[in-house]
Amino acid sequence: MASQTNVTFAPARLFLVAFVFWFNTAPATAQHWPSFRGPNGGGLGTGDPPIKWDVAKGDSIKWKTRIPGLAHSSPIVWGDRVFITTAIPMAGPTAGDAELSTGWLGGSGDSAKEDGEWEWRVLCLDRTTGKVLWDQSAHMGIPKFKRHPKSSHANCTPVTDGKHVVALFASEGVFCYDLQGKLLWKKDLGPLNAAPAGAPDLQWGHASSPIIHDGTLIVQCDVQGASFWAALDLKDGRERFRIERGDDPTWCTPTVHQGKERTQVICNGFKKMASYNLSDGKELWTLHGGGDVPVPRPIVSEDLIFLTNGHGRKPVYAIRADAGGELTPSDDTKPTGLAWWNKTRGSYMPTPILVDDVLFVADDNGVLTALDAVTGKEHFRERIPGGGKSTYSASPVAASGRLYITSEDGQIDVVRAGKKYEHLASNQMTEICMATPAVSDGLLLVRGKNHLYCIGK
Repeated sequence: MASQTNVTFAPARLFLVAFVFWFNTAPATAQHWPSFRGPNGGGLGTGDPPIKWDVAKGDSIKWKTRIPGLAHSSPIVWGDRVFITTAIPMAGPTAGDAELSTGWLGGSGDSAKEDGEWEWRVLCLDRTTGKVLWDQSAHMGIPKFKRHPKSSHANCTPVTDGKHVVALFASEGVFCYDLQGKLLWKKDLGPLNAAPAGAPDLQWGHASSPIIHDGTLIVQCDVQGASFWAALDLKDGRERFRIERGDDPTWCTPTVHQGKERTQVICNGFKKMASYNLSDGKELWTLHGGGDVPVPRPIVSEDLIFLTNGHGRKPVYAIRADAGGELTPSDDTKPTGLAWWNKTRGSYMPTPILVDDVLFVADDNGVLTALDAVTGKEHFRERIPGGGKSTYSASPVAASGRLYITSEDGQIDVVRAGKKYEHLASNQMTEICMATPAVSDGLLLVRGKNHLYCIGK
């Protein structure tokens, strides 16, 4: 009997050992990438994405899915699902597609010349195969405001907490779905007309993405007329409060810093970079002196908050997380709440990224600057291979000690995330890329003008 018992249960024992080994070494789900630039906007992914790939040959391209319409919103990931938004022109010569300009645009800054109805959609894809699992129409109609020729009518990246998926389509409204695509609620935030300071007649398109913190949906709406940020109940869209900002239009996504004593919402801006208490909206600190068309999202570490904007001026600020009051520096004074600042190393479009103790600032001209996060000391300043030939709207992301920097003409340069400059590879996506990629468990999700790509070893 003992012999029979050994024969009977030995395979089961081996199977159990194999199962335990598999369970402890294989990831149960993907790393969540729930909002613009991932967890709290840091841009830091997990896993080991490829350094080199070839779209034309299909090398390291796991899947490629066509996404109709025109949008600059980034993909987000929750578990095995990818969510993305788009806006589709429904009539006229560009039906189903839309013209898009890239590069350095001179002239008056006039809006794109187009008429007719558009349809705003939210899509869910399988992370493993790229198959569209559901596709919901959120709104259809003539856009309430026009867009810049380099912009779209779906600039805002959606956000999820694993139960809700929220898409902000500017003046067309906020739409909240569950993960199966059921509409839970929608809300009109009012007219959100974004135009540069001093040019109220221009219409460029809203681009601040919503974020979620602890059951609260947070939106920053710096627009013509009455700029504000608001806190909404994620369950039903009820507006808890709306705080006037007193700023010109911006295109900045807010960021939350949760400290031991307080949880603050940080808003980049032109006239007013500021922090607010999430519990009641009370202003905590303010900072003045940035560029007039601010775009980058604030990024945070445990002790510091980093801000930059680079149109007209190019400052970089490192603010202590416990700061309060007026923080604007001068040549003679440095407020105690300001750890350091640099007048010239900021970025216009891309959001910087913090890897370990190095702050990397990639400007829209393809120049990459590495600064010590604690002191502001410059480690290097180099032009990456795509710089000078292309412009950069997407923000860099990082994984496995590497930066992935995407140009508008679709070249993704891979650079070592260290204190010395080391270029590793250049990869061509073969189509325009305006959106910031997502990184999830070694997979790089790249949105081109017409397709969403999944790149992995």
